[in-house]
Amino acid sequence: MNHYERKAYEDLMEWKWELFSKTSLFKKFSKKAQTKINGIIPEKVHQVMTDGIQQMVKMTLFGSDLTTKKPELAYASLQEKDELVREKLTIYRRTATVEGAGTGAGGIFLGIADFPLLLSIKIKYLFEVAAIYGFDTKDYSERLFILHVFQLAFSDDRKKRETFHTLDNWNEKKHEITEMDWRTFQQEYRDYIDLVKLLQLIPGFGAIVGAYANYNLLDQLGTTAIHAYHLRLFKESPLDYVEE
Repeated sequence: MNHYERKAYEDLMEWKWELFSKTSLFKKFSKKAQTKINGIIPEKVHQVMTDGIQQMVKMTLFGSDLTTKKPELAYASLQEKDELVREKLTIYRRTATVEGAGTGAGGIFLGIADFPLLLSIKIKYLFEVAAIYGFDTKDYSERLFILHVFQLAFSDDRKKRETFHTLDNWNEKKHEITEMDWRTFQQEYRDYIDLVKLLQLIPGFGAIVGAYANYNLLDQLGTTAIHAYHLRLFKESPLDYVEE
């Protein structure tokens, strides 16, 4: 384990510690409020939203696979791969920021259009990340891993911890998981971004909110993705990374 890998491992452990630290009272209150609101929404509406997001994500997965080129990084170091992942994040974050500002400035109709556009940007970025770290996105289990990374980034603390355990034991869990729990997937994602996306619909104010929100949401995804793949690499190649 060289200096960079040691530092990456220490950062991973710190991130894990923060993930499992206590949930703030504000987050607990927000989740209770969101759960109450979800309970009021008719079941048919939930089903329509679940089906819609499921189809949207599946279409994005298919399109991302077709457009993602696997880089020649077989002999690259972890540091080199991380640097490329961060370079890609800068590009996708800029795209998401411009898209958020544009749709936010357009009022309610373009604000609503931001949801599928931002979702596709996030999924496409995760495909790039997977390819950089050497995983074949044509493999169905790798696509499930990508969706779990997405869920880890955009869920409440309880679901984050549950998803972390799944990723931490991926070699065993991937044989048990045949499909995403789409109802939970869409509900956690909606709850996570609901407030900021509602503010984005406000005329004259939405452009600022949209740009700022999308920048930070991509930043959150980038940090989560790097740690999730580090977790997997350290787990799958212990002889390469164990402390000397």
